[in-house]
Amino acid sequence: MKIRRLLIANRGEIARRVIRTAHRMGIETVAVYSQPDANALHVREATAAFALEGKASAESYLRIDKLIAAARATGADAVHPGYGFLSENADFAQAVIDAGLVWVGPPPQAIRTLGNKSSAKQLAQQRGVPCLPGYQGSDQSDARFAAEAQRIGFPVMVKAAAGGGGRGMRLVTQPGQLPAAVQSARSESEAAFGSGELLLERALLAPRHVEVQVFADAQGRCIHLGERDCSVQRRHQKIIEETPSPAVDAALRERMGQCAVELALAAGYVGAGTVEFLLEDGDFYLMEMNTRLQVEHPVTEAVTGLDLVEWQLRVAQGEPLPLAQEQVRFDGHAIEVRLCAEDEHFTPHSGTVLHFREPDGIRFDHALCTGLEVPPYYDSMLGKLIVHAPTREEAIDRLAVALDRTELLGLPTNRRFLAACLRHAEFRAGKALIPFLDRHADGLREQIAADEQRVLVDCAVAAVYSGGGSGLGLPSPFARPLRLRHRGCTLALDVREQSDGTLEVQQDGQLRRITPPTVACARLDSGAWHVQSGSVDLFIDDASFEPAGTGSGAAAANELRAPFNGKVIAVKAQPGATVVRGDTLLVLESMKLEHALGASRDGVIKSVHVEAGQQAATSQVLVTFEALQ
Repeated sequence: MKIRRLLIANRGEIARRVIRTAHRMGIETVAVYSQPDANALHVREATAAFALEGKASAESYLRIDKLIAAARATGADAVHPGYGFLSENADFAQAVIDAGLVWVGPPPQAIRTLGNKSSAKQLAQQRGVPCLPGYQGSDQSDARFAAEAQRIGFPVMVKAAAGGGGRGMRLVTQPGQLPAAVQSARSESEAAFGSGELLLERALLAPRHVEVQVFADAQGRCIHLGERDCSVQRRHQKIIEETPSPAVDAALRERMGQCAVELALAAGYVGAGTVEFLLEDGDFYLMEMNTRLQVEHPVTEAVTGLDLVEWQLRVAQGEPLPLAQEQVRFDGHAIEVRLCAEDEHFTPHSGTVLHFREPDGIRFDHALCTGLEVPPYYDSMLGKLIVHAPTREEAIDRLAVALDRTELLGLPTNRRFLAACLRHAEFRAGKALIPFLDRHADGLREQIAADEQRVLVDCAVAAVYSGGGSGLGLPSPFARPLRLRHRGCTLALDVREQSDGTLEVQQDGQLRRITPPTVACARLDSGAWHVQSGSVDLFIDDASFEPAGTGSGAAAANELRAPFNGKVIAVKAQPGATVVRGDTLLVLESMKLEHALGASRDGVIKSVHVEAGQQAATSQVLVTFEALQ
């Protein structure tokens, strides 16, 4: 059946990605959108659009009934789920098929078998695919988990059986940590996937994460399209992906590819899928299979020259795979980074994009535009920058420069953190393993802070004088006092404009003349400046007119404020309780992840201002401590 009109049950950059290929193939598209996404780019670019209403995922993109109704109302004859949301939900796939629509994805039974890590592992073991020792039984009691962990041997990994994306995963290195890890993983899994089923697996402490792209058609043929190395991760979620892997040669690629294909064939798979492995010292072990298109599929497209979304649509129409295994060719090296709305501590942020300009000469899959509202309800990923080059070294260099040239103002992003990762000697040498960020994140943060200090004064003054009309129209013979606050520290400057366009800056008794650098800058609603200069991002408050002693740190010692918008999942703080620095006071869910907020100091809780289920706004006071004596 030829697809005429395709509903895309997703949002953001993946919706735009599917729209682009569908339109090239002459297929009309239908976008769906929640209330926060009403003006999003994917809505504007589709042939038609349908409002799902609601804000949170559970009210919109996770509502099967609304999505089926949207397809019927708009005359769609097929549904593409993208990734995330309902893309690996067998009930959704079945509902699409039952509605007489074409499902662009694997059969529901294959999703059930492979989308559950426990059943996927059992099938893999039957087919000789290497697996780590573990437990994936129906007895989910704490006592059974404790006994099985002892049998497997520590360290062990507690993993959600459903879903993916690193959610519901906890590393346990000793028995005493197991009960809390099981409880936390189960809670996060239930919130993310609607299932609290867990499994245990022996943990490898320093492996690589290497996955194989497979593709199958309805005629029973399946091939692989090479591997991707996704070892650089934070919170078990990938942020850098590349192909080929620096650790995989042709022989190992063939062995891993054969295992991946065998698993897909055993499950009666159709469409695009990814089999994920842990690789250590030349041995590989199955982690899971993702029964959908991957976020990182563009790097595979880059080295093969193929359009995987086109393949998905053709296979869904009943066509055979366009190529046989021996016809697949790999050319050069490709690397992708995930640009996320988060700071270098991996804390998610929402807000308004006040300025956006993308770099030239690379592929950038995104849904960004100036004026875009980034809501707190969905994943923090904003887009993906992808570079394809003849060599790995050239790809790294080009991608790092592209990040430097990406201008995105209004909210924190991991732009500079990604560039620092790419430039790290261990990554450049091809030796980055899964613990890369556990080992090097603090050093990268120190490097970022040092880079900020190096350009802070010049960039801050440039922003104040040229970024928003704050400077005077004519040079002034009088020095202008400025008090600028950055990361809680206040700089006291005296600045005098010169007739040649330079500025005379006096700081701590030192006088120097500077030419203000060219910067990208925007004024936030709070009055702070967001300034970008190359790879450096600065958030600077102009405290020049603040009364003395009223800086941002004045009340901070007595308050715990929300670092980002989110839903309060749990409240562990009680008025009158004595707490120690680091004790968990609340759990906040934002951008599909749970975050434990700890006490910033030892003290006594005076009051709690939120309750479970409540939505908290950025900077909202959550807990108040008794005043320090």
